[in-house]
Amino acid sequence: MEQHRTRPARYGRYGPRRDSPAGPVKPPLPAQAGRATGGGVRRPARVPEDRPAPPPAARRLPNPRLTGLGSTLFCGLVMLVLGLLTEALFGASGTVYGVLFLPVCVLTALWVREGDLLVAPVVVPIAFAVGLAPVADHGDGGLLDRLMGMVTGLATQAGWLYGGTLVAGLIVLSRRMRRVRAANRRTARNRPARP
Repeated sequence: MEQHRTRPARYGRYGPRRDSPAGPVKPPLPAQAGRATGGGVRRPARVPEDRPAPPPAARRLPNPRLTGLGSTLFCGLVMLVLGLLTEALFGASGTVYGVLFLPVCVLTALWVREGDLLVAPVVVPIAFAVGLAPVADHGDGGLLDRLMGMVTGLATQAGWLYGGTLVAGLIVLSRRMRRVRAANRRTARNRPARP
């Protein structure tokens, strides 16, 4: 059985074609309002609800999600830059370096993605040691003097190191607990009710 076209060939899907000869313009066929149900009754088409517009991007704080490698690079590079700046501007002050270390710990713990949460408390002490290299006392500059300066710097700045690691660990722990609670709520909501 042959099927005939419902529209002339000069009309495309959205109206008359531009290359069609001029002639009477017929309006396009209306879209179907819904799927036919039993008895030939059609349901009206759904009208999308008005949703409030999201707040402007200028008001929102940045919320990047770093992978494990990304958070390692972020924390390590920022601490190295802060160590170099501390050494250049404040004469290798361990206290200034320690104070600058705390916000980096907070940002690393907040910005690491959910799947890599446990990376943050591990990366933070490593980044502290990387950034401490320029700040540590190097003596006359030999390899052994540099190594002893690093060990001394880590020993004298242990309070900042432990404090920053503790802050990162607490933030990661709270984010993990929030994630587990949300998963439990979703599971409870999707569980069928018992008869």
